Amino acid sequence: MTTPMTSGPPLVAAAHGSRDPAAAAVTEALLAEVRRQRPGLEVVASYLDHAEPRLAEALARLPRPAVVVPLLLGAAYHAGVDIPAAIAEAGGTARQAAVLGPDPLLLDALERRLAEAGVVARDPSTAVVLAAAGSTDPAAVAGVRALAREWAGRGWWSVQAAFASAAEPTVQAAVAGLRARGSERVAVAPYLLFPGLFADQVAAAGGDVTSGVLGAAPEVARLVLARYDARRGDLR
Repeated sequence: MTTPMTSGPPLVAAAHGSRDPAAAAVTEALLAEVRRQRPGLEVVASYLDHAEPRLAEALARLPRPAVVVPLLLGAAYHAGVDIPAAIAEAGGTARQAAVLGPDPLLLDALERRLAEAGVVARDPSTAVVLAAAGSTDPAAVAGVRALAREWAGRGWWSVQAAFASAAEPTVQAAVAGLRARGSERVAVAPYLLFPGLFADQVAAAGGDVTSGVLGAAPEVARLVLARYDARRGDLR
C-alpha cells in the first residue's frame, strides 16, 4: 500500500556503510522501495563509514531540517554516538528517529526471505537460527534474543538467536546445537540489512538453508517510513 505525500521534511537514511559495493547497491534498492511506498517524499542516502556521502555531509546539503532514520537493527554505539555527533556537526537541526529493530515487521521480512529460499513459513519441522551481527551492548543482544523468542511463537520447531561476532552463541554453534537436539532441518535467517563480511560469515555457518539479507524487503521499507513518521511532526 502506498501513501501519497508531497510535503514534510526530507528523510535521510543513515546506513552503517561497507567496503562491499553490494551493500551500497542494496541500500539504494531499499530507498527506492521507500520512495515507491511514499511518492513525493525526498529520500536521501548517507553512510556512517566506508561510503559517501557521510551523514553530516548529506544533512549539510539540504536546505531544511530532516529526519534521520538509522538503517540499523539495534540501538548500540552507532545510534547513540555516531549519529548524534553527525547531526551536531551539521548544525543540530535534524531529528533522529529510532532504529529499525526489534519489530514484528522484521519477522515478516525474515519469513519472506526464508520463503524465497524454499522454506515454508512457520514449518514445525524446521528450526531457525536468527543470525545477527552481534554487539558488545547487552541491550542490543537482549533485543535480538527477545525477537527470537517472539518468532518462536509463530510455529517453528525452534528459533535460536546467534551472533556473527561479540556475543554467544556463534551461528555455527547454534546450528550444531539445534541438530544435536533433533531438528530435521536448520534454516539460518540473517538478521542483517545488507551484504558484507557478517553476511558472508553467516552463509558459511553450515545451515541446511540460508536465506538472503533483509535488504529491500517491503516490510523493511514500511518500517523505515514508520520510524520517519514518528519524528516528522517535530519539524513542522
